[in-house]
Amino acid sequence: MARSFVELLGDKRDGRAHEPGDIQRLIAGLGSGELADYQMSAWLMAAFLRGLDERETLELTDAMLASGTVLDLSDQPGIKVDKHSTGGVGDKVSLALAPLVAACGVPVPMVSGRGLGHTGGTLDKLESIPGFRVDLSVDDYRRIVREVGTCMIGQTKEIAPADKRIYALRDVTATVESIPLITASILSKKLAEGIDALVLDVKVGRGAFMKDLGRARALAQSLVAVAKRGGKGVCALLTDMDHPLGLTIGNALETREAIEVLQGGGPADMVEITLALAAEMLVLGKVAADETAGRALARAKLASGEALDRFGRMIEAQHGDRRVTTDLTLLPSAPHVVTLAAPRAGFVADVDPLALGLAAVALGAGRSRAEQPVDPRVGLVLRAVRGTAVTLGDPLVELHVAKQSDVELVRARVEGAFRIDDHAPPARTLILETVR
Repeated sequence: MARSFVELLGDKRDGRAHEPGDIQRLIAGLGSGELADYQMSAWLMAAFLRGLDERETLELTDAMLASGTVLDLSDQPGIKVDKHSTGGVGDKVSLALAPLVAACGVPVPMVSGRGLGHTGGTLDKLESIPGFRVDLSVDDYRRIVREVGTCMIGQTKEIAPADKRIYALRDVTATVESIPLITASILSKKLAEGIDALVLDVKVGRGAFMKDLGRARALAQSLVAVAKRGGKGVCALLTDMDHPLGLTIGNALETREAIEVLQGGGPADMVEITLALAAEMLVLGKVAADETAGRALARAKLASGEALDRFGRMIEAQHGDRRVTTDLTLLPSAPHVVTLAAPRAGFVADVDPLALGLAAVALGAGRSRAEQPVDPRVGLVLRAVRGTAVTLGDPLVELHVAKQSDVELVRARVEGAFRIDDHAPPARTLILETVR
């Protein structure tokens, strides 16, 4: 005789591991209406406090994956590889990375998200390109991946609907910060894309959701272990988010910077993270023998212009104006730009990414509620970064604002994000660890 849902909740409340099939029953019951939201909330709190082992986490991932459509790209040639970032301030890597890896011969199907809180979203950045659409049908998604090599869309209602419902419950029951629940949430969506392999960028630091290295490492190990048990090629890079990535924060500004990387320029840290992730994707996609060969191939595609052309083809396929790849003035721009200056001479010793991310949200570049619109024009541009020598009055940061009065909304927060000392700080380490 099958045990009741109440008995299953009691098992996890008391710290017992579920029997195989129990979690699938819970997720199926949530979908059918047999299990109420308040009962799922009780289970989520029990799982948060008592934990899930690796087998349970895999079963939860599989159950949420099976709650919707799993896209089938098996008829398309090549090993399909995607990348997922846990999110950070100024992280626009996906925009440059996906077309770069596709230009190297590895298909990149990507289902992305919107910004929430202090971190930006890939979809919001793409929508700053005039005409660009992320709300494509599954058939269009499959066709563009086949014809262009990459396509970047939003989560459809068919992809892991159980995850969407459970995440909404986690958000209001203080159960978000659970490594097993985060693992299942990320992988259920990513594995639904039809991929064969996945590279993870797990951000670490003040501007990330994982503030310390130990927690970030545990999340990376969980993601890698569960993805491997699910039959996928996988690796994770732990990367620094104690400083904004690149020089821009805000949707059109970040899109411009990603295009600059594809044009062969861009800030050094953006280029380094993009090449490191590309190399791992190319190894998993079996077009590069090792990381060194992967970097060399990626650099060659940047230098030849093939990566930029691939981005243009994707923009065109998704109804956007591909001319932005050669004319950055076609991206929306704010009507007012105000520069904040250094209050003293010295070296920029620290730039707080969280403070700047929250300032960008206050200007309208991000959202604190999922239904909020964003202003693609606004944001910040760093004129000085950690280690920069400045004199009194040198520019530190540009505020790109919709109206002049918005400057006073964020001035104190932005000025407080910069610390200037007499001595230069030690160099940053961008890639902290690799988990395979």
